[in-house]
Amino acid sequence: MHKTFLVVVVLLLWFAATLSASAITYDITVDTSSISGTAGSLDFQFNPGPLTTQLADLQILGFTSDGALAGSPSLTGDVSGGPLPSSVMFDNGTGYNDYFEGFTYGDSISFQVSLYGPALTSPDGTSTSGSTFAFGMFSDSAGTDPTLTSDTIDGFAFTVDVNLDGTTTLTNFSSETAVSPVSAVPEPSSLLFLGSALASFIVVAPRRKKAGSS
Repeated sequence: MHKTFLVVVVLLLWFAATLSASAITYDITVDTSSISGTAGSLDFQFNPGPLTTQLADLQILGFTSDGALAGSPSLTGDVSGGPLPSSVMFDNGTGYNDYFEGFTYGDSISFQVSLYGPALTSPDGTSTSGSTFAFGMFSDSAGTDPTLTSDTIDGFAFTVDVNLDGTTTLTNFSSETAVSPVSAVPEPSSLLFLGSALASFIVVAPRRKKAGSS
């Protein structure tokens, strides 16, 4: 009985630890009403630093807008998925990883950025560069005229840096862009598994006790 209890406790603690090592996710909402009707473009980048960088992954999820995507997207580097509004996946395996797409603005844009991988869940302590996600909006289809940002050099609305210790740092250059972290919530299937394990222990333990006393 005691051995069984210890085994179950160890397994549940291990499973709880795996749940805590979930993705870091941000919700993004952009008020584009001031440029509604403008035929421009959107740019998403996820790039490593110049030195040794640990593997990290990123997804663009849940893209919604009353604007209209235009033409075929341009994918450069380690980028897959899409086109928007389907999920777009990045990793930092090459020096420049970019998703660029024409876009006619409506009143709003919203999406999620989800970061995960070893650089966030288990930093190696030896890498010397992090990685950076950047989102930019442009008022032309070529991506040369930044809009809704104070960053007139790179044209980024906001960036998220993956730091060497696995944390992230947000920098927002756009008063029209709201970026907020999402609390990590286990998937329903994970909660079901954990609940089933606990229920099994509650059911099995008394039966073993009763069998041993007969």
